[in-house]
Order: sequence, then C-alpha cells, then structure tokens
Amino acid sequence: MEIITSITTLRARLQAETSIALVPTMGNLHAGHLSLVRLAQQHTTCTVVSIFVNRLQFLPHEDFDRYPRTAVEDCQLLKEMDVNIVFMPDEKTLYPVPQEFRLTLPAMADTLEGAFRPGFFNGVMTVVLKLFNITQPQVAIFGKKDYQQLQLVRQMVEQLNLPIEIIAGDTIRAEDGLALSSRNRYLDAAERQEASRLAAVLAQIKNNIASGERNFGKLRQQASQTLAAHGWQSNYIAICNQQTLSPAIPDDGHLAILGAARLGQTRLIDNIEFSMPAAE
Repeated sequence: MEIITSITTLRARLQAETSIALVPTMGNLHAGHLSLVRLAQQHTTCTVVSIFVNRLQFLPHEDFDRYPRTAVEDCQLLKEMDVNIVFMPDEKTLYPVPQEFRLTLPAMADTLEGAFRPGFFNGVMTVVLKLFNITQPQVAIFGKKDYQQLQLVRQMVEQLNLPIEIIAGDTIRAEDGLALSSRNRYLDAAERQEASRLAAVLAQIKNNIASGERNFGKLRQQASQTLAAHGWQSNYIAICNQQTLSPAIPDDGHLAILGAARLGQTRLIDNIEFSMPAAE
C-alpha cells in the first residue's frame, strides 16, 4: 500500500492505471467505511482511499477542530485490506489559495441537511469535485447513510458530464440498529444506549406506511414527539421522493425516510429507503 500526500505524485502514479475506484473519507474509519472499500475492490483493480477533513463543510460552531483524526490506525486498517493507495493531502495541498470558486448547487442542497447546515453541501461538493479531478476515477463509492449527499453527487456527475459511475454502499449498523458514524464516539454510555431510537422511529414510519397509513404529516409528528419524549432535539423527520428528496406524496412509489436529531451534544442522522407496496 502506498501513502501519497502530493497531487503531482498521485497523478503520476495513476497514469498507468485504467481501472480506478475512489472512496472519499474524512478518516476515523469504521466498519461502514471498510464496507465501501470492499465494494470498490469488487469493481476496479486500483482502489484509492482519500483521507481529508474538509474545513469547508464545517460551520464555525461545529466540530472541525475536535473531529477525530486517526491516520495511523486508518492506514493500518487499509493496509490489512490490501488497498492500493491512500491519498492524505494536507489543507494547503487541496486549497493552495483561498477557495473563491464555488459550485452553484440545486435547490435540493438547501433542504434537510442544507437547511440546518448552510453552506455544508457547497463545501462537500467542492472537495468531491477536486478529488474527482485529481484521481480521475472510473468509479466512486459513497455510503447511503449520507443520503442527501449521495443524491447530490449523482446529480453533479450527471450534469457536469463526468465519466464516473457512482456506486452506493448500504448503511452498516450496530446490532441495535444505530448507523455507524465517526461521531458516535462523542456519545457517552447512556446516550449510546439511547442512540438507536432514531433508527427505530424511522423504521416505525416505514412499518406504518406499509400498513396503509398515508398521512405523512402525522407520521412525522409522531416520530418527533417520540424522540422529544426521550430527550432528543429533532432537526427534521422527512418522508421524501427518493430521487428528488422533495416531500413525498401518496402516489410516490419509492420513498426515503430521513431524520436528523441531536442527542446531548451529538447530532445524528439516519435514513431508510422504502418502496411503497404495489396496488393490488
């Protein structure tokens, strides 16, 4: 496994490769990340995992400075998986001058996560486009846990005519249903025991829809009330069209149920994809 920190070096190394998969990460790798790496290895002969904590996607009050950075442990995990290349640029490498050029994002970027984290997706899409440009992959792997991010990346690739196949990896969960996340380590013991409730309330919405409930507003309200009764502060519970992430209507066949809420000092997100039962 090669660890590369220079853009020039990485580009030179990749010139001879004809089948490249990129797995963008911010490090502090867990089983969810590793599942994306395995997925990448199934599709190409050269897997590049990037590790970079991207300042542009953090708001001033968020956890950029304390975001867990575990480069040594991460590289050991990736070495054990026979990853070809780890790209670990520093901030000056990816942003040699102030980043004044920005993408104009679609309206979807201002909803859900974008509504509660203004500018977040602009920072995400900027660094993703940079990584695409640097590595020139044929395939890029993104997790479904960051569902809105996944849909925006898909739209960016399509609208900018990038020759990259976006492959989505399923969310990996702990035994109690909690979606794995680097930020889970912020939870104390009591919070960790409670944290799986977010996944549970989203699953309950899915079950209610499967049983015939079509009052989506009522389902969202019930979920928020359940979380609040157990000490959560909800940002949103949303039932959306999978592709557009616009509010779902009863005639939509494929739904995404998304939620974001704060438990103590930790903000958690989760989602479930769901196809409506076919009419008999």
